[in-house]
Amino acid sequence: QVQLVESGGGLVQPGGSLRLSCAASGSIFSIYAMGWYRQAPGKQRELVAAITSGGRTNYADSVKGRFTISRDNAKKTVYLQMNSLKAEDTAVYYCNAEVGSLNSWGQGTQVTVSS
Repeated sequence: QVQLVESGGGLVQPGGSLRLSCAASGSIFSIYAMGWYRQAPGKQRELVAAITSGGRTNYADSVKGRFTISRDNAKKTVYLQMNSLKAEDTAVYYCNAEVGSLNSWGQGTQVTVSS
């Protein structure tokens, strides 16, 4: 099992930016597929962005062109750069790690976009 710790959430005005970080434990981070998900009140958890061990990325249509996922294998960390934030981006953001049968989640970090 891998432990994931998210950070970087907070309150930001519409149009602003935040960068989320997810630090992972374990020695084989480089082979994990990593993802960022979010869950707004009353809604199902949804995939925001994902990055494979080889660096291939995938984004939800709602965040394409605004969010960027990246990873630093040396630091065992995955990032989510969020620009041009909108009120509808308000949610708890969760980090996910997957490799083989292993699927781990972080505790989540709140992102609130409001004026």
